Amino acid sequence: MSKKSNLSKIEQWDIRISRWMYVHGKPILRYSLALIFIWFGFLKITGDSPAEDVVAATVFWFDPEIFIPVLGVWEVLIGLFLCFRVTIRLALLLLIFQMPGTFLPFIILPEICFTNIPYQLSMEGQYIIKNLIIISAAIVVGGSVREPEFVKKDIKSADTESDS
Repeated sequence: MSKKSNLSKIEQWDIRISRWMYVHGKPILRYSLALIFIWFGFLKITGDSPAEDVVAATVFWFDPEIFIPVLGVWEVLIGLFLCFRVTIRLALLLLIFQMPGTFLPFIILPEICFTNIPYQLSMEGQYIIKNLIIISAAIVVGGSVREPEFVKKDIKSADTESDS
């Protein structure tokens, strides 16, 4: 009897689904991040971003008519660079410099971010705090750049341990 026939139908489906997620999860995550950055950046370029007022009030030392479209181009570039494996590192570099600024409203404009400081978030605060997911996703995408090399090393290491 084969090992596969010993598995229940549910276990077989679980393996197939898990395998599909393993194979496709990181690329889907990367393209999802790209879409978010391209979309949000484009809205800033066209003057249609719902975040414009918060950005303008947060970075008050820059002219918003210049800063917001430049930020939009920066975000579109992050998204475009995420689309190609060869430019992922560049996307992450741009993201590293962009992301801290997204949390500035918590410091500069807490009254906009909270309905009850420090724990009840407003819609703007929720919009900002979701960037923790974007940062986490970027870490996963960044970790995938050398994934084949790491997997090969892990397999070699496991083979060496099993020989001992």
